[in-house]
Amino acid sequence: MELMPKEFFKKPPLELARELLGCELIKETSEGTASGYIVETEAYIGAVDKAAHSYNYKRTKRTEVMFGEAGHAYTYVMHTHCLVNVVAGEVGEPEAILIRAVEPLRGVELMYERRGDKKEKDLTNGPGKLTKALGIMKADYGHPYGKSPLYIADGFTPEHISTGPRVGIDNSGEARNFPWRFWVTGNTFVSR
Repeated sequence: MELMPKEFFKKPPLELARELLGCELIKETSEGTASGYIVETEAYIGAVDKAAHSYNYKRTKRTEVMFGEAGHAYTYVMHTHCLVNVVAGEVGEPEAILIRAVEPLRGVELMYERRGDKKEKDLTNGPGKLTKALGIMKADYGHPYGKSPLYIADGFTPEHISTGPRVGIDNSGEARNFPWRFWVTGNTFVSR
């Protein structure tokens, strides 16, 4: 396992969203380590993206990490689920990549303990499901990937990548149609 260097994250979000596919997302907890290959992502570009929390450079306590250095975790609670993002791009540009799904790799038994008696494909095939399965919490906000307990490491290179509109952002005007969701074509752990 080779951790992704800081420079890996300093890319435009549409590029990073593709390059995260196949990388391994890892979370260490007192219960053990769980990980999965990232198989679905969504890019959010705050300056122009009405679906982004940081649209039009909106700076709040919640979005503050998005204005900082790339390669940090942006976590927040949506409804009852914690969601995890990777901050992308340049300092001052509020951009991030939502991790929507992972293919379980390590700690699968621990994932079952956390998620209950599910089919394996349902353990991590959604942004709230994967954070619960891996043990990622709101407290991981601002944490740099590559420093315990949260890591992104190399994995595999997808043969084919599909792209389409993002999910669950119907109230965001024209931004709902942006084809900024990326997934490993044919992977059974993709959310939809």
